[in-house]
Amino acid sequence: MAAKTTVPEEDITCPQCTDIYCLPVLLKCGHNICRVCLFNYWEWKGLRECPVCGIVSDTGRPPINLALHNVAKEHKVLIMTSSQNKCCQHNEKLKIFCHNDGELICLICKISKEHKVHECSPVEEAAEQKKAEISASLESLQNKLKTLKNTKQKWEETKTYIKTQAYENETAIKEEFKKFHQFLREEENTRLKVLKLEEETKIQIMCKKLENISDQINTLSSTISDIEKALKAQDIQLLQDYKKTKKRLQCSIGEPEVIRDILINSAKHLGSLSFQIWKKMEDIVRCVPVVLDPNTAQFNLELSEELSCVQYSSKKLLPNNTERLINRVSVLGATGFTSGKHSWTVDVGQGKDWYIGVALDSIQRKNTIFLSPAEGFWVIGLSNGDSLWAQTTPRSKLPMKEKPNRITVELDYERGKVIFINAADSTKIHTFKDKFTEKVFPYFSPGLCEDKKKSSKLKICPQVVKVQVE
Repeated sequence: MAAKTTVPEEDITCPQCTDIYCLPVLLKCGHNICRVCLFNYWEWKGLRECPVCGIVSDTGRPPINLALHNVAKEHKVLIMTSSQNKCCQHNEKLKIFCHNDGELICLICKISKEHKVHECSPVEEAAEQKKAEISASLESLQNKLKTLKNTKQKWEETKTYIKTQAYENETAIKEEFKKFHQFLREEENTRLKVLKLEEETKIQIMCKKLENISDQINTLSSTISDIEKALKAQDIQLLQDYKKTKKRLQCSIGEPEVIRDILINSAKHLGSLSFQIWKKMEDIVRCVPVVLDPNTAQFNLELSEELSCVQYSSKKLLPNNTERLINRVSVLGATGFTSGKHSWTVDVGQGKDWYIGVALDSIQRKNTIFLSPAEGFWVIGLSNGDSLWAQTTPRSKLPMKEKPNRITVELDYERGKVIFINAADSTKIHTFKDKFTEKVFPYFSPGLCEDKKKSSKLKICPQVVKVQVE
């Protein structure tokens, strides 16, 4: 739009520099002079007199004429706006938007050779079209911002849980060490330092990741804020800034990364703890071939006895980290296998519902699945306390004279065999034959219980340890 003002230009022109006033000051005589012009004049003259009438001013600093300053400033803005809204080639109003070149043009430009065959629209119509285009892209950025904020919240919870988990591990370690404190104080302190170092390291990792995602959120928030501000601008201003605005819509921020293995490695700190100190204390030695991984345990599972025992219990407030199984009440062993022969014996006790065996590392951990080899499971289980099943496709009922109390699981990775043996009489219960191409982990599911509070335990039986010194 053209510049409009009710003040004659000569009334807002400095008598010294003959330009529009810039910070005009009011002299004692009533004349107004640009402050810079006045001080330069006084320095050149060597006398504090008015450049217009010559009246000498007092020794104080002349005040700024705010009213005149505001009028002059508004006049400059109107002149600049008027200049921006006109074609630089033809000095005509910019009423057309060229979609091919993405710029405003005048009516003369429209019929010129340069734009004659281009797709053009009136300013109002083009502005509406571009607003819709920008709004659609803005929605994508807003959804990405929402994802980042949700991820940040989860990471904040994970950071807090790491501290809690570290504290729980520390407490468990101290309880175990009470039995040997007289002899093993140095060993205890060493282990606590390792735990503390891991806690600090992983807290630092989460702090850096949280700082990074906060920066991404701030950057994206700033971008969205600027785009929203651009959408509120006048049509002319929006279209003039269209190229720059559209470029800012091209967000380079990717999806939040999936953080694996960030929780405290409880298996390292608590797994077979007494076995680790066995070299110094031979009176109490307990070693199990498989240690349970609490970072994979479903929310209702309780692990105990140096992570060798699991049972259903009350629900716990745990982070839904990548490794955790939430589709079934189950837990994996802390160590997986990619070769060799391995075996472990499980005391299934008097439980009425349970499953034991092995599972692939790539199993679905968050969605509902079937316990079958096709889904990455080679397990057997007891149902309703009276039926033993092999989870084949379809599942197969196994003969059972009496419920087994202890079952040995034998894994032969190279031969693709998972064998289940009744530990009481060494008779085979079932054998799976398949081909393994990735890491497999021991699998345990104690099932639910009648009162929904606690189930019968699944316990990994300790191995017989013999000490021989030569």
